[in-house]
Amino acid sequence: MAHLYHAPADCPVCGDSLIVTRKGCRTCGSELAGEFESCVYCGLASSDLDLLRVFLSSRGNLREVEKHLGVSYPTARARLDAVVDKLGFTSSPEQPPREEGSAEETGEQLTPRQQVLERVATGEISAETAATLLANL
Repeated sequence: MAHLYHAPADCPVCGDSLIVTRKGCRTCGSELAGEFESCVYCGLASSDLDLLRVFLSSRGNLREVEKHLGVSYPTARARLDAVVDKLGFTSSPEQPPREEGSAEETGEQLTPRQQVLERVATGEISAETAATLLANL
């Protein structure tokens, strides 16, 4: 099977969204022409698609995503949030979903260090701000 290239999602001339206008069969050579809806996931970069594959195969466990990608939990969460934004799915800005067994659910108190890390994970503060706060603990 020949290598298939990843089609761009946006027009390189005007920047508007591209549509699919032709589909073809490699086996018999049949072609179908028209205007077809594009796949919402087709405009994602390969790294974003890889992140989604890992996320789905781990059944939404961000700790598994963190391990697979070799990044911190806040980084894994930020990358997933960025992909969610690219796809146009918006979550409630009041409170992001909590991970099962989190301190909030179990009634445990977070240490000051954990509080800072939670603020980074929710996007409340930047990593640079967190580094300064952690250095002063």
